[in-house]
Amino acid sequence: MGSDLGPEEIIIGIKKALSEDKSDFGIIVVGGEETITPMLLRHNLIREPRVRVYNASEVIGMDEKPIQAIKTKKDSSMMRAIEIVKLGTADAVLSCGNTGALMAGGTIKLRTMRGIERPALGTVIPGKTKNFIFIDVGASPDPKPESLVDNAILGANYARIALGVKNPRVGLLSNGTEDGKGNMLVQTAHRLFKAQEGVINYGGLLEGFNLFDGHFDVVVCDGFTGNVVLKSLESSVRMFKEIIKEEVCKSWLSKAGMFLAMGAFRRMKKRLPVDKFSGAPLLGLNGLVVKAHGSSNRRQIAGAIEITLRCLRKKMNDRIAEDVANLASAREQNKIAAERAESNLSGGK
Repeated sequence: MGSDLGPEEIIIGIKKALSEDKSDFGIIVVGGEETITPMLLRHNLIREPRVRVYNASEVIGMDEKPIQAIKTKKDSSMMRAIEIVKLGTADAVLSCGNTGALMAGGTIKLRTMRGIERPALGTVIPGKTKNFIFIDVGASPDPKPESLVDNAILGANYARIALGVKNPRVGLLSNGTEDGKGNMLVQTAHRLFKAQEGVINYGGLLEGFNLFDGHFDVVVCDGFTGNVVLKSLESSVRMFKEIIKEEVCKSWLSKAGMFLAMGAFRRMKKRLPVDKFSGAPLLGLNGLVVKAHGSSNRRQIAGAIEITLRCLRKKMNDRIAEDVANLASAREQNKIAAERAESNLSGGK
């Protein structure tokens, strides 16, 4: 119900996803039943056995404050969707609605996994030679250094599922690649990353110049930086598209050149799979929560459903839990080793 393009675009996206994947999965459409039912009827989904409706009388608006909204609108479509995941009626929730409310509601209702302090929002970003996972892009704007290590675990597991990379190489975003670069958060996290060599395939620091070069499968940063970078990237792409359109329309010669270059533009579009990876999972929760952009069209909704199904079928959360347990064990061993070293040093004195 929170989509910028309205609920019917979601319904059409669901129909597209169902036509592309004939396997045994179901979709619970949560929202105003009086609004949704005629749309299902219009698009021949009313008798589709894989689709059912769960009524919710309220909608959280995009401009509402997250905590206040989830407290006052308990019968909102978003909160009801999260609740049925908590109850086990559904395995995952996918929403185009208010990002802050979805993250807050998901965290409060589902709780973080054991060993994870804060969830992180991960998304697939196209690069020159390959795609990579960018995490965190907004869930935790002011995390501890240990949370960035957790994000590396979360991002690596998502890279295995979304990108098919067996041993993802992790990089930490900074303002330079040399040791000592970055603020205190980055410098401390850099040391922690190097201490977890057996658990994380850490490749070191990278800066903005190298973000799209393809040297890393996962790029980790705090949620504030990640959100700024992501929105700057989206606005840059939009700006260049508008400039190209303006310049092409200025003369018939430019239009002819554009026509001749259509093949190149089609190939470029294939290299930028926006629709395929349009869902960004909120990683680290006891349940799968996936955020799609508010302006997602039907193709992007179908793509978000596909990536959600892939995360479920590959049992991503079980793999994350296993890696987090290994990380906790490594941290405990490092702590014991540090205490022994300190004890030996005190004894020597």
